[in-house]
Amino acid sequence: MPKTRQASPRSTAPHPTMPNGAGWLPHGYHLDTHSHDDGQLVYAAAGAVATTTERGTWVAPANRMTWTPPGFEHSHRFYGETDVRLLTIPADLCDTLTARPSVCAVNPLLREAILALTERAEMRPGAFERLRAVVIDEVAETPEQSLHLPEPADDRLRTVTGLLHADPGRAATLTELGRAAGASERTLSRLFHTELGMSFHRWRTILRIHHALVHLTAGRSVTDTATECGWSNPSSFIDAFTEVVGQTPGRYQTDLRDNGK
Repeated sequence: MPKTRQASPRSTAPHPTMPNGAGWLPHGYHLDTHSHDDGQLVYAAAGAVATTTERGTWVAPANRMTWTPPGFEHSHRFYGETDVRLLTIPADLCDTLTARPSVCAVNPLLREAILALTERAEMRPGAFERLRAVVIDEVAETPEQSLHLPEPADDRLRTVTGLLHADPGRAATLTELGRAAGASERTLSRLFHTELGMSFHRWRTILRIHHALVHLTAGRSVTDTATECGWSNPSSFIDAFTEVVGQTPGRYQTDLRDNGK
């Protein structure tokens, strides 16, 4: 079985604003809010990337890729030493892709195509366009696997989510958080469903998974990550992480090491 193409060498200079290309970025690197006339795919071949818009934050570890359609204001933050790959999709080729920011799974074909498109300096005439068309087809056909954390507009809900952002491991109940927000548990529960499209428990789980990805990418142990992010024991964390991310925390860290070689 052929070996998977490895991430680009660390000598590659980072160019986070270029339309296509590859570069290594340090942990915590932040690219301020901006927009593009064309669409953009961002893939972390090693590390992880968080993309934030007014609609919330999407996180993509190394088995996923973020998609931002033309015209959406967004920012990026990178976690771990990140081999970032940027691929521009011209606006006139975006019709088959979703019209909102999203995250999709990266299968072996999609990964290899993205690596080839972003690291080959020259290709035969027409080869770039043909391979890019393969990427567009794959992204269009791949179900969304979104680690999307929506953000509320309601002031009461913003108070609650703000407290949890400040301390994701906080074990407070919705009733306890409601006292700070001046709202009942019933009211807040309704707002989570109507405004954010998910339960309080689900929203907090996704928030904690976002922070867990950051800890794991930085090399923290599964046990320490579980404790810091609010799980009572590692096995309940492993179950939640696997359900949301699609692989165990240990497998995720192994893939990070393999992809970063």
